[in-house]
Amino acid sequence: QIDILEDPVIKNVIVLQTVLQEVRNRSAPVYKRVRDVIGNPEKHFYSFTNEHYRETYIEQKQGETSNDRNDRAIRVAVKWYNEHLKKIEDEEKIQVIFLTNDRTNKEKALEEGITAYTCEEYIKSLIANPDLVDRLACVSDEGKEIESGKIIFPEHIPLSKLQQGIKSGVYLQGTYRASRDNYLEATVWVHGDAEENKEIIIQGLKHLNRAVHEDIVAVELLAKDEWVAPSSVVLQDDGQNEDDIENEEEKEKILKTSVNKDMLRPTGKVVGIIKRNWRPFCGMLSKSQIKEARRHLFTPADRRIPRIRIETRQADRLEGQRIVVAIDGWPRNSRYPNGHFVKNLGSAGDKETETEVLLLEHDVPHQPFSQGVLSFLPKMPWSITEQDMKCREDLRHLCVCSVDPPGCTDIDDALHCREVENGNIEVGVHIADVSHFIRPGNALDEESAKRGTTVYLCEKRIDMVPELLSSNLCSLRSNVDRLAFSCIWEMNHKAEILKTRFTKSVINSKASLTYAEAQMRIDSATMNDDITTSLRGLNKLAKILKKKRIDNGALTLSSPEVRFHMDSETHDPIDLQTKELKETNSLVEEFMLLANISVAQKIYDEFPEFALLRKHPAPPPSNYDILVKAAKSKNLEIKTDSAKALAESLDKAESPTFPYLNTLLRILTTRCMMQAVYFCSGMDNDFHHYGLASPIYTHFTSPIRRYADIIVHRLLAVAIGADSTYPELTDKHKLADMCKNLNYRHKMAQYAQRASVAFHTQLFFKSKGVVNEDAYILFVRKNAVVVLIPKYGLEGTVFFEEKGKPTPRLDYNNEVLSLTVEDTTLRVFDKVKVNIMLDASNIQHQKIRMVLVEPKV
Repeated sequence: QIDILEDPVIKNVIVLQTVLQEVRNRSAPVYKRVRDVIGNPEKHFYSFTNEHYRETYIEQKQGETSNDRNDRAIRVAVKWYNEHLKKIEDEEKIQVIFLTNDRTNKEKALEEGITAYTCEEYIKSLIANPDLVDRLACVSDEGKEIESGKIIFPEHIPLSKLQQGIKSGVYLQGTYRASRDNYLEATVWVHGDAEENKEIIIQGLKHLNRAVHEDIVAVELLAKDEWVAPSSVVLQDDGQNEDDIENEEEKEKILKTSVNKDMLRPTGKVVGIIKRNWRPFCGMLSKSQIKEARRHLFTPADRRIPRIRIETRQADRLEGQRIVVAIDGWPRNSRYPNGHFVKNLGSAGDKETETEVLLLEHDVPHQPFSQGVLSFLPKMPWSITEQDMKCREDLRHLCVCSVDPPGCTDIDDALHCREVENGNIEVGVHIADVSHFIRPGNALDEESAKRGTTVYLCEKRIDMVPELLSSNLCSLRSNVDRLAFSCIWEMNHKAEILKTRFTKSVINSKASLTYAEAQMRIDSATMNDDITTSLRGLNKLAKILKKKRIDNGALTLSSPEVRFHMDSETHDPIDLQTKELKETNSLVEEFMLLANISVAQKIYDEFPEFALLRKHPAPPPSNYDILVKAAKSKNLEIKTDSAKALAESLDKAESPTFPYLNTLLRILTTRCMMQAVYFCSGMDNDFHHYGLASPIYTHFTSPIRRYADIIVHRLLAVAIGADSTYPELTDKHKLADMCKNLNYRHKMAQYAQRASVAFHTQLFFKSKGVVNEDAYILFVRKNAVVVLIPKYGLEGTVFFEEKGKPTPRLDYNNEVLSLTVEDTTLRVFDKVKVNIMLDASNIQHQKIRMVLVEPKV
């Protein structure tokens, strides 16, 4: 009932140590929430160490189970409190109420003269706050079963039996992944050796057996003659009618369309749940048609989550609102799980609300930093002390400057370049020394590690570290002294590195420039000041470095990145434009890559087992099929046997009549790539970074917005004797776990950023009505084509089947990548015209709709 306890109405609560220990064993997230409530002074929640207090401590009796002993300990503590509070002046009679959902414990308490209620009885007695009732979690599956009571699902096997079965190989354990497109199908990824990550298909309601996306489940394989193939049907659950199970069975028949033998995959059924991975879900109420009804269905925003049945008295108020609901349980005779209302986020479609939904749905930690975290920030006014200077190099005399996008306040990196006496060039990359401020193991460090990365949404930044550091003390702004970690090379004029050294330093940046300003200086005939000369030197070297990388086989891929121009008053997007890259973007990038590679090599030499590195695996050859076929359709050959071959054939793939083709091929290549990931060098043997064609790589240059860089800074500091080590830094299992979290946060941040762009794109087209634009076909599907609209960097799907209209004749050719609709053939890379409009018919899943105008189909 943690949602009830967190409500501001509930105050003056004592949580016994016995109870806290039990909660800690059962659920880490709930335990943390209880601790947070206790830590909130306004709530007046207290924990009482009854197990360590002479008058409330009790021994376990002979023949008494530990559960009964704990129940008795709780009753003893309640009695003691009653006596204890009697001693207070009589006029302030304080009554102790004992809340328990344990029937026997409640009965015994009443026998012993203690005032006891179940949570539900107590909450329903608070007449002034009727809304609280909605937050009650459905306690048991008994008594809550639907009246009709028809059993739909097979029973779940108890955990102890599942564990034996998994040991003996009767069952397989894995992560359950619901399908986004078909609610009657899922896959289970079997946990095991990385080599044999098996995927098992689960089809049909009974076989899915109440598992929810991301649960850890036990699966029993079906006999080979019952195996199925992944269905290519799109089935959304429109489930208006609860009891219409016959209808489900009809739908299941659609799945079993005739397929040839080699399409069949291992198929199984869920026999039990090992760990529920439920979280609070965002979505909207589907109000019941029955007048005055209290039971309604809630439809989650994430299509992979089933609908949830909740009871609420405020359905009228919640219509059209985005709300959060938690699942409590899923009885065998209920088509949907039971849950309860947690909170209202605001009106659907409202910008604040939708941003909140997108952060919650992508699990982005975004609550304000707690006092505990902020207490580890330096006290203001802050300045560099003599102590700080002792182990640092003073580089304030150097002409250092930073180059960033306009409006950037979290400046991680700055550069300098100068000629040295022997005629060589000294180049320095100076990175904000965040690890000076964030010390291992304190609350600030733990919070940054949990967040893992800064998330950039269209008009909001969710910082990884508090603003005092991100936009001020760690930001390398111009004309202030800042602490840095510097990587300094001596190079010859061919950009060959002769010497590399690393040092903690103090710098004073002479200019914070935007890419455009830096470019203007380099190109200007009249400017010859130190900053400009330094930039020109860097630019010259960067060009050589880039050429070397590309000769090595590094890929330059294209992704259409979009920027919104916001209306300064309403903050609505008024214009979309694709980002254009200047030479200076690439200037900064080259030296950042070089610094990352130099640091990676250094920490790996020093800590071969514990270096935090980043790798980019080569894609499996089959990933490139679509690219090779698409190029072939335009009589171009793409070689994919190595990154170098790929890079060279992309450079050659030009068409004089179709200049945009090369960009399209590069965008398509991006889609074939694998995700780059962080890993611990002692746990892996493949270090190669495919996209950069570098044998070793890490992240060092953005510690303000990436936690991985902070760990790399700490490793490097130990390697050069500038800071001391600590046990977690050299524990490869801890490091591997950390990499897992960083990879997860990084991936979720990317998804959240994409969702934010999608939402802002919808706002943009909402005000525009119907827009007619040029587009290119990127992919051809069986019943649709995916197009890219260069002007907006926008991608969308054009469907050729519409509800309630006759289906056109469709002929899909997988070899030449074409789709023939009636008599019109559409091929990959064809230029077409589409109408773009916002389809708001489903308020929860508004989407951009695209319709083909030319060629007319």
